[in-house]
Amino acid sequence: MTKILLLGSQGQVGQELVTTLPAVGKVTAWSRQDLDLAQAEQIGPRILAEQPDVIVNAAAYTAVDKAEQEPALAHQINGKAPGQLAQAAQACGATLVHISTDYVFDGQQNRPYQPSTPTHPLGVYGQSKLAGELAVQAASDRHVILRTAWVYGAKGQGNFVKTMLRLGSERDTLKVVYDQVGCPTWSYDIAQAIAQLIPHLGPSTCGTYHFTNSGAVSWYDFANAIFEEAAALGWPLKLETVLPITTDQYPRPAQRPAYSVLSSEKLTAILQQTPPYWRVSLRKMLQELVSSRPSA
Repeated sequence: MTKILLLGSQGQVGQELVTTLPAVGKVTAWSRQDLDLAQAEQIGPRILAEQPDVIVNAAAYTAVDKAEQEPALAHQINGKAPGQLAQAAQACGATLVHISTDYVFDGQQNRPYQPSTPTHPLGVYGQSKLAGELAVQAASDRHVILRTAWVYGAKGQGNFVKTMLRLGSERDTLKVVYDQVGCPTWSYDIAQAIAQLIPHLGPSTCGTYHFTNSGAVSWYDFANAIFEEAAALGWPLKLETVLPITTDQYPRPAQRPAYSVLSSEKLTAILQQTPPYWRVSLRKMLQELVSSRPSA
């Protein structure tokens, strides 16, 4: 049976991988308490002692704005550590599956980004994630880099959907950016895609891929869909109005890509399965949240 080592098991995608990976192997799940990627000296020895067949790296520094103030930490976790993981994977004959991001692109394109599209990150977070990709490619010929975008889920810490639900229960009016477009992606669907990819791993499938849910939308339209679906499920909302604003009207420390739609075609060709449509997955995620809410 394939020995799978999962890193970042308490994160948003990691918690979903804990449920999907056992279908394709024997899983050892490590959280940051088990292996902290900020502690560089631990990485190689711990991986070599474990001797996995596959390493799935769902651990990352994900605080996009905070990265502008903590570039060294972001680059250690997102940039240097993946290379060390890849070195250890190569040494024990394992394949590394490493999750990356749409932030490696600048968002100036107006058609879906292919895995081969030239990268140009805008801020520290994207730069650190690109550094990690390059380090993985340099250290191992047995790797898959899987870029995704606009991730949300019922598990893990806060995300856009949870933030909208919280604010929508507190306020009657919200302002949401309408001039950034991307693909909302349910963390469970990412975890399913990774599990489905593992049996296909081999020399011919190594490389860089994209996976997001199907369809593209602005943050403003995504927010409206969240409130429509949540209201239909009986979520308690105070909100009455969502106002569209521009990125310039909502300044953030880190610049965001204006267009970050990723093409999943390359992965779809392997899995022979189109990613679920974003709104269908949003509805399922909200149903999960509703069912897990404590009764009044």
